Amino acid sequence: MKKRIAAGAIILAISSGCAAESGQEEAAETAEVSIAAASDLNPAFQALKDEFEAETGVELTFSFGSTGQLADQIENGAPFDVFASANVSFIDHLIETDDIIEESAQPYAFGRIGLMMKEENTGAAENIADLTSAEIEQLSIANPAHAPYGMAAEEALKASGLYADVENKLVYGRNITDAFTHIETGNADAGIIAYSLGIANEDGYDFILLDEELHEPIEQVIGVTSQADHPEEAQLFIDYITDGSGKETMEAYGFIVPEEES
Repeated sequence: MKKRIAAGAIILAISSGCAAESGQEEAAETAEVSIAAASDLNPAFQALKDEFEAETGVELTFSFGSTGQLADQIENGAPFDVFASANVSFIDHLIETDDIIEESAQPYAFGRIGLMMKEENTGAAENIADLTSAEIEQLSIANPAHAPYGMAAEEALKASGLYADVENKLVYGRNITDAFTHIETGNADAGIIAYSLGIANEDGYDFILLDEELHEPIEQVIGVTSQADHPEEAQLFIDYITDGSGKETMEAYGFIVPEEES
């Protein structure tokens, strides 16, 4: 009888162990990583989502917005696993407040900006100097108060000596996607927009890349949040876009992906 009980206990233990292991595997397969991402990343991240999920078994959910506003949400406890910012300064601040794991933070892309307008407005502006033209009545940029691409646009206008001449034309979007929407809906004749959005919206639009020396480098940094529910899977996503298959997708959308330091 004792032998039977012992054997039964062993079988039960093995069975329970297998069930627990199976449950862990199932949980890993269905882990959902929540990513707060700057708006310029929308086209690229949506394009690589299916491949990443198929390759890893990890589901992705995105919340796109201006970097500054997303940083505020994370600092106030928003339950994101990853923060993909469009400017290093916001990640640095969140490291100081212990909201981003410092060891996880790394540059993942350098962005570019350019002039964008509908094809029907082609010729109204062929370079940044043409933005003073009477044909450009409204110029859309992201709000520089919290959107890094808006900061870069403002810097480019000031570096070109044009800011005072076009300031009264400026229409501000909450983020870079919102700035593009102003062009799309005709509420702006042109805009200074992220290169990634120019690539994603080629049909019906003209995009003119601006000299990157007109603004500070748009160094985009990503990191795992301190409150992440799935830190390992979060790091898996970071590795995917910086050194995995997702790197090609990022580059296809105009991002310069820095080489991994040896």
